[in-house]
Amino acid sequence: MPLIKPFAGLRPAPGRAAAVAAPPYDVMNAPEARAMVAGRPLSFLHISRPEVDMPPDTDPYAPAVYAKARENLERLCAEGVLVRDPAARYYCYRLTMGRHVQTGLVAAASVAAYNAGRIKKHEFTRPVKEDDRVRQIDVLNAQTGPAFLVYSASPDIDQVLAGVSAAAPEVDFTAPDGVCHELWSITDQPTIGGLTQSFEALDALYVADGHHRSAAASRVAAARRATNPNHTGNESYNRFLSVLFPHDQMQILPYNRLVRDLHGKTPEAFLGHLADAFTITPTPAPVAPQGPGQFGMRLAGEWFRLDLNPARIPAADPVRRLDVSLLQDQVIEPLLGIADPRRDERIDFVGGIRGLAALGARVDSGEMAVAFSLHPTSMDELMAVADLGEVMPPKSTWFEPKLADGLVSHVLD
Repeated sequence: MPLIKPFAGLRPAPGRAAAVAAPPYDVMNAPEARAMVAGRPLSFLHISRPEVDMPPDTDPYAPAVYAKARENLERLCAEGVLVRDPAARYYCYRLTMGRHVQTGLVAAASVAAYNAGRIKKHEFTRPVKEDDRVRQIDVLNAQTGPAFLVYSASPDIDQVLAGVSAAAPEVDFTAPDGVCHELWSITDQPTIGGLTQSFEALDALYVADGHHRSAAASRVAAARRATNPNHTGNESYNRFLSVLFPHDQMQILPYNRLVRDLHGKTPEAFLGHLADAFTITPTPAPVAPQGPGQFGMRLAGEWFRLDLNPARIPAADPVRRLDVSLLQDQVIEPLLGIADPRRDERIDFVGGIRGLAALGARVDSGEMAVAFSLHPTSMDELMAVADLGEVMPPKSTWFEPKLADGLVSHVLD
């Protein structure tokens, strides 16, 4: 099976994209999602976060929630808000955030390539979130949230997408967060064939964001293959919805950490333990780390800059020398007692787009005991880890701008 294939997308009818498109399901909490759908009956959050249409105390993983998602999807289809394209195609997708521009391809990526490691991952998933996406795909019989994949930049692919995007876009709107979204259909068969061949020539793709979506698609495919006596490998469940961007157009922000308590320590004692590994400098302003091995910390009403002793940075291990690993290995596990950040509910992760003031506010409110700001992981670091078949700690990267849910969905025929 080719690495990617075109598909007939389910997408908003002309003029409806701005009303339908929504941020990814996992970048907001439940109250934020409810606020976002106020006055927006067509928002895709009614499908990706269907608990917004149910009582506030609803368990988001209850069967009724997934049934509500199916009901809302069928409603938007019946009303002609979402329409299936008549034939398979690719889609060119451009995101513009201020001066940052990235142009990629919407395609159906191969589950077999993902399983074989040709589509490389760099993080473990959190089981409860992976299970959630499996149930959502199964009930909807569709993949509605794209995985964000990256490839080593190819001049040939860039040239084709530049040519496609020189025409007027079919979709062009600016979301409430200021990000402009543009979309073009690619229906010309020679162009489709050329893109398929260009991607087939690549050594690998990399999962940048969407580990839970891609892992869930793999699980759904395995389950359906096992129950299909006539399985051929050409079924749509053998592919998963993806948007692919060149690595040199990526923008990675830090993924910061908060912890609810100091594991029985006073702030003074905690600072004393940190001094064994870090140079600690109080600062009057929030700390945005300027390079690897440097961290910001909000504790007991103050900001501190933490500079790790270089002798504690592993020289040759590409995973353990990541800042997210250094913080985990030097602070979060030994001092705060969190050995498994994938499952421990004492830790929370906040994307850098939220800002340092918001990070500190959660400590100052008493909700959290301590916050850490990090230097962002680089794209080169991500690809190096993935190429070795290794994985990063959870929540190592925060990509901006985010893809919109609802612009193109992949129906499992």
